[in-house]
Amino acid sequence: MDRRAFFTQAGVATVLVAGGGVWRALDQGVFSTGQGPAYEPWHTWRQEPIIGAAILAPSPHNSQPWLFRVADTWIELYLDTKRNTGALDPYLREAHLGLGCALENVVLAARAEGFVPSVWLSEGTLGLIPLDLTPDLVARVTLSPGPRDVSPLYTAIPHRHTNRTPYDIARAMPDAVMDDLRRATLGESDVTVFFYPRQPAIIGLVLAANDVVYDREVVHDTNPWVRRSWQDVQGHRDGLTYDCSGQPALARAVGKFCGQWPHAVTYRDCLEATTIFGVIAVRDRHDRAQTLRAGRAWQRLHLTATGHGVAARPINEAIELIDREQRLRRPPRAEARLAELTGDATWEPTFMFRMGYPLAPAPASPRRSVVDVLLP
Repeated sequence: MDRRAFFTQAGVATVLVAGGGVWRALDQGVFSTGQGPAYEPWHTWRQEPIIGAAILAPSPHNSQPWLFRVADTWIELYLDTKRNTGALDPYLREAHLGLGCALENVVLAARAEGFVPSVWLSEGTLGLIPLDLTPDLVARVTLSPGPRDVSPLYTAIPHRHTNRTPYDIARAMPDAVMDDLRRATLGESDVTVFFYPRQPAIIGLVLAANDVVYDREVVHDTNPWVRRSWQDVQGHRDGLTYDCSGQPALARAVGKFCGQWPHAVTYRDCLEATTIFGVIAVRDRHDRAQTLRAGRAWQRLHLTATGHGVAARPINEAIELIDREQRLRRPPRAEARLAELTGDATWEPTFMFRMGYPLAPAPASPRRSVVDVLLP
């Protein structure tokens, strides 16, 4: 949103000028969406093309829970256990999904750079967040010389953003696009995807889970990942920002200026304005390798959608509630409700999403630099 548009739409030029309002607007980044050091990796990622691509992947609450160790013939991917979202992700399942997304970008970028990547995944069962928060090796990519393979998915990497706005429900998803999306999960063992048209049952399921899962403990543990000032955005270079909240441009500008986050568009508004819902499922939700493969599948789905001009965002509350109920030793009601949705209890949902053609573009989210994520 440029400065002229802000003053024209808001009609509050006098208010902003008075009492140093323009200075505050500048200080709070009202006119600087997507600018500053926190956003440089989106423009400079090709300087370190493989790790640069990896750090543009999505992650839960934009926590970026990845670290890398790099040699001439291999790249190791580590879970940075310090960068967890606490009670929202007690088994680090969502963190591993984010690592799978980063891993997929590594593979795509390695091929584009003229390597044949061979992926090894750490096996085992996901457990509770450890007391020892040391980096944990989850994958290794061995690199052999090969032909350059610049795929459409690779080309989409710097254009993929999570779009939390309402979508255009008057515009249907063409069969050819749906076919491409279905192909995105082929080749991953123990991973599948279910697609559903917009329906009240899914909207109600997600909203009900959202109301329950964000209890006092979860809110406490996730609040540190909410960047409430422009200084925090530029200083931390991670987390959730108001620019990426899915609110209209004017609401974002006013919210940043006032230091509060008004919600002109609700979560229900966004869910109801959805063309396609999806569920990624695995055979064992807490199998580490399967979770990493599910993350890779989501990244391919999102990159495929991006290439077709389709917007996407996670809607994971119903699955987060499964983990929450298990952690608190409650009856598995959330799991039963999702099993009813898929109609196949042999597949365990691990990721939910919505897709549709965007009515508004999604801004980039902040990113730490390559230097910040490299292990010696």
